[in-house]
Amino acid sequence: MASRLTEISLDCHDPDLLADFWCGVLGWEVVHREPGLVEISPARVEDQALLDAVRSGPVPPTIFLAKVDEPKVVKNRAHFDVSPVDVPQEEEVERILALGATRADVGQTGEESWTVLADPEGNEFCVLRSLAPGHFSL
Repeated sequence: MASRLTEISLDCHDPDLLADFWCGVLGWEVVHREPGLVEISPARVEDQALLDAVRSGPVPPTIFLAKVDEPKVVKNRAHFDVSPVDVPQEEEVERILALGATRADVGQTGEESWTVLADPEGNEFCVLRSLAPGHFSL
């Protein structure tokens, strides 16, 4: 038996702000909220059903957004990659920018197939090529 990836934690100054942003990007929802901590997930699942699913195979991890006082100082050591599923990459980048992202420079050359953005607190992430029909082929 192996362990399962069940949660990803992201330190931030404003968990509510980032929860709104990432829910907008991913089409997820807030499943738990308490002062200084917000959990987001693709869908709310009852505890027993989630436990059964995790025990039987991989499930999408939830994201915990935890309030910290320390500022982000350097490029992230780990980051999210997102893939548009129903629109071209450029259209998805514009949608995410409208949600509050900014363009980020982490040393890319301009030849990359992905676009680097940063969430409202400066955490870098990439928008990969589109998986939409007509934009992706094997």
